[in-house]
Amino acid sequence: MSDLETELVAIVRADPGLMQVLTTVRALDLPDWRLVSGAVYQAVWNFKTGRPQGYGVKDYDLAYFDGSDLSYEAEDGVIQRVASAFDDPLRGQVEVRNQARVHLWFQSRFGEPYEALTSTDQALERFVAPTFAVGVRLEADDRITVAAPFGLEDVFALTIRPNPNRPRARGWAKVVESARGRWPELTVIEA
Repeated sequence: MSDLETELVAIVRADPGLMQVLTTVRALDLPDWRLVSGAVYQAVWNFKTGRPQGYGVKDYDLAYFDGSDLSYEAEDGVIQRVASAFDDPLRGQVEVRNQARVHLWFQSRFGEPYEALTSTDQALERFVAPTFAVGVRLEADDRITVAAPFGLEDVFALTIRPNPNRPRARGWAKVVESARGRWPELTVIEA
């Protein structure tokens, strides 16, 4: 484990909200799951900027991969199962997506093609920015594993740059504006 992974794990472990989500989801035994993106990298940003835990976190993105049934009904069943495992306010904050289904709706929603994935971790490679491409999972033995295909340097440097492996997202300016509105210390690299 790299030094930044070790630091990320310590930040996650110290955050009661993140740990509650991770512990609850682990008990659900979803296939190939990870807590990804905002709540994870924003915990680092809050730590680095001296803000309270949970500041700016709008939701907890829960990704899982189940290619056995690509129907919305199957995914909705998991969404309902996850929701019933949480009390308010977390019940309404945990957003669940089956990564095996993303290719079915992505183009109509975001206007760009999206090839089918083979795992949850592969989805991280397609996130809008490297800093957003981070996921954690609480394993059965209480280890926290980290997936970060672009590394964690941008996360800890409070830097947002476009993912070099995909076209710039249509909503790029809105994403940057939203993040800067909560963390004005961010550095944005446009190229």
